[in-house]
Amino acid sequence: MDKEQGMILANLRLDRSRELLAESKDLLKKGSYKSANNRAFYAIEKSIKALLATEQVEVTTHNGALKQFNLIFIYKGNGTFTQEDYQKVARAEQIRNASDYDDFYLASKEETRQQVENAEYLVNKIEQYIANLNVQEY
Repeated sequence: MDKEQGMILANLRLDRSRELLAESKDLLKKGSYKSANNRAFYAIEKSIKALLATEQVEVTTHNGALKQFNLIFIYKGNGTFTQEDYQKVARAEQIRNASDYDDFYLASKEETRQQVENAEYLVNKIEQYIANLNVQEY
């Protein structure tokens, strides 16, 4: 993929991440905490994949996306994304795994609310970063 294709893909993925974020908020309101945790994580993951597309990086796994985000945007980045951001992503993945696969995991309203807030924070931060790239391109 070239740079232009990467930006198109990034914007498409951002649209999907916004949909997933809206779903997580709706599920939280309905008290479907495990499902809200799932949607919040996928909103984050899709926005990270959007971010990676701006660098023409394609990954096929959650783990690959997190590793590349950490490498490109945390360690080699310009300071926009922080270790704290990475910790929010890692925590979201842990909670999503527990919500999806641990039959005995009890998702609390407060923990889920925090997950949805973290997802909103990260999606918005990534969206702003990509918007700034779009402005610089044109």
